[in-house]
Amino acid sequence: MTRRLVFGALLIAASALFLYPFLWLLGASLKPRSQVFDNALVPHRWAWQNYVEIWRAAPVLDWLFNSVAVALAAAVAVTLTSSVVAFGFAYFRFPGRNALFGLVLATMMLPGAVTMIPVYLIWDGAGLANTQVPLWAANLFGSAFYIFLLRQFFLGLPREMFEAARVDGANYWTMFWRIALPLCRPALVVTFVFELKASWSELLKPLIYLRDPDLFTLPRGLKSISDQFGQGGEQQWEIVLAGSVLTTLPMVVVFFLAQRHFIRGIATEGRKG
Repeated sequence: MTRRLVFGALLIAASALFLYPFLWLLGASLKPRSQVFDNALVPHRWAWQNYVEIWRAAPVLDWLFNSVAVALAAAVAVTLTSSVVAFGFAYFRFPGRNALFGLVLATMMLPGAVTMIPVYLIWDGAGLANTQVPLWAANLFGSAFYIFLLRQFFLGLPREMFEAARVDGANYWTMFWRIALPLCRPALVVTFVFELKASWSELLKPLIYLRDPDLFTLPRGLKSISDQFGQGGEQQWEIVLAGSVLTTLPMVVVFFLAQRHFIRGIATEGRKG
């Protein structure tokens, strides 16, 4: 009993520690300009007009739609393509399979800064430099990390089940689509949520590829808001913080909606690994 109480107290303390920055951000976004950095979690005077000002100062709704479209496209693309490749590595037995899989994993060792310029030149040569396509289209080729994650799950599925499906006349695509994918739903949710969060908070790619403000995603738009209101001249950090809250809240909602599948997938992957 004492152990459970201590464990519960540690969880509460850790939760409070992780929640404090977000609660501070939320409180500061609702303060008047003179009180933004007074370090009080609860505003002494509520300034709801900060959120009205952020909508007036920038096309936040357009940036929100852009972020949703890019994040969904990136998450769906990498989940489907990575699962196809992972199933191939898990099911098929062919010479050099382990070496090829090791080569795929080796791509994770390559820093993104090394490929940044060549990749930009490819997209620029294709005439897609000032579009949202480079923000998600690379995911059509899968991701080494997600391929590894999903392969470990597929390896845990009974091979006899697929052999029985082959005897019944199922082809490889049917086995993948009707058997493997439904059974690995928790792992797919983990992959989808990971990539959704990563794409949603991505700033570097929009900074490199997007020049038209109408194409900005929320992080890129928040950078322009920070440049406009947070640096030089009359600093209006309450506007910047309100934009930060609008950028953060959607991912909080996504996690709460998917937490049951997400936690189950993490626990399952931990057992498979």
